Amino acid sequence: MSDTMQYFLGVDVGTGSARAGVFDNRGHLISSAKTALEMHRSDTGHFEQSSAQVWRSVCASVREAVAGAEVDPDLIVGIGFDATCSLVVQGATSGVGDPNHPERDIIVWSDHRARTQAERINANGHSVLDYVGGTISPEMQTPKLLWLRENLPEVYSSAAHFFDLTDFLTWKASGALERSICTVTCKWTYLAHEDRWDAGYFHSIGLGDLVDQEFARIGPRVVPAGTSLGKGLTQQAAAEMGLRAGVAVAAGLIDAHAGGVGTVGASGASDAACQTMAYVFGTSSCTMTSSTVAHFVPGVWGPYRSAMVPGLWLNEGGQSAAGAALDQLTASHPASAEAAQLAAECGMGLTQWLADQALNKVAHPSEAVGLAHGLHVVPEYLGNRAPFADPKRRAVVAGLGLQQGIDSLVALYLAGLCGLAYGLRQILQAQAGQGITVRALSVSGGAGTHPLSCQVLADATGLPVEVTESTEPVLLGSAMLAAVAAGRYGALTDAMPNMSRVARRATPNSSYAAQHQQRFDAFTELQSVAARLATIESR
Repeated sequence: MSDTMQYFLGVDVGTGSARAGVFDNRGHLISSAKTALEMHRSDTGHFEQSSAQVWRSVCASVREAVAGAEVDPDLIVGIGFDATCSLVVQGATSGVGDPNHPERDIIVWSDHRARTQAERINANGHSVLDYVGGTISPEMQTPKLLWLRENLPEVYSSAAHFFDLTDFLTWKASGALERSICTVTCKWTYLAHEDRWDAGYFHSIGLGDLVDQEFARIGPRVVPAGTSLGKGLTQQAAAEMGLRAGVAVAAGLIDAHAGGVGTVGASGASDAACQTMAYVFGTSSCTMTSSTVAHFVPGVWGPYRSAMVPGLWLNEGGQSAAGAALDQLTASHPASAEAAQLAAECGMGLTQWLADQALNKVAHPSEAVGLAHGLHVVPEYLGNRAPFADPKRRAVVAGLGLQQGIDSLVALYLAGLCGLAYGLRQILQAQAGQGITVRALSVSGGAGTHPLSCQVLADATGLPVEVTESTEPVLLGSAMLAAVAAGRYGALTDAMPNMSRVARRATPNSSYAAQHQQRFDAFTELQSVAARLATIESR
């Protein structure tokens, strides 16, 4: 490994923004930039974006981040991408929804339009479902492809390529059609442990044409994350980004998986990747747990071979709404507008401000749970991703009175945060029942790393919570990919402990274990009632 200073670009495309960061050899963030993404959202539950607008936003963020870093662009030797697991339909005659808007060619990950198709696929019971926790989600790509074929057949048949958003970005950057082992294994049913697509599965669900085309439209070649693609940045992509052509382009990761790569090796322990669960907290939440052998956990996605850490199996859980759930919950309160204004005056978002307000009311963060006394929230606004794999479930709020002030809004926020922590606890319990245990949680994502959130998570789960040094661990994960593709590190497992470090820890406070147990029991009871009601309403 050369001692020459080199720089690496990490690009993260989330639900609402495209971000870019410039990192040095040791994972220190030099500069970052963010550009907003446009989203079309309908009351029917359709979420759509434009790949052209996403790419413009990526390029704008890269240019701004590089300018802010004030480094010689020629010293930037690699670029890595991560993104949400949204479906990009390239080269079709129209978009994925309203024909008056052909530019909308992305079905966003949170779009559940394919729920019926997912139910049919699950009823089929093919063995590949064993590797998605036994139940495929409408967030995944084969149900969405089936929806397209059945509802927009001309769009489906005319499309040249179907990409996971990450693979679309690497294609735009390099011209390479290789797909990342992360994207196709986690969201497309590719069997990474056998290095193959299962033709029988696609025939059985009604997508046999993809087999007949030798999977050319979804991924004829699958490579490990961090693989250097093509000849690097194309002339056109380089011009759009303000970089030199030939910069190494790494096969990418899903955004949550990049957060896992950027955090779980931070302690430097030889077994850190297997003993640390990554908890990536954003619009949604994702849990990433690695192990040396395959564990089948009903309702938890996976096991996936080498989908995050090379050579290890991955189990992936989480919830479809996390930050989005807290936003929805707090927006429903009468004091929301007033609190949002006060937060803006402090240069903060509403939920960060509410967390600060809660800490100001107590001597120790563990005490804040008492502020939510009598209030209970099951924040399943977009169903339960894990461990129940039920997209039909919905949120429950219990214990509301007539209070309308900011104090009651703080209490409601605390109750919602506890609800997310108890959902995490359920995932940990489900995995422990199948032999997967961890010693710590590593949290990434702004809201999740707040001292209040860390302590609530630690107290609710009984596990220490680590926060890494980098303020942008998801971007860092993608920069690690760039460093591997550029040859700075020989493997991703080398980059992880060298580019990430633990900054602080929250340890469980046993004095509050009984209180959290009582609240957890209430949470599970409310959750069960809501699940029964959803069944009644669907009849």
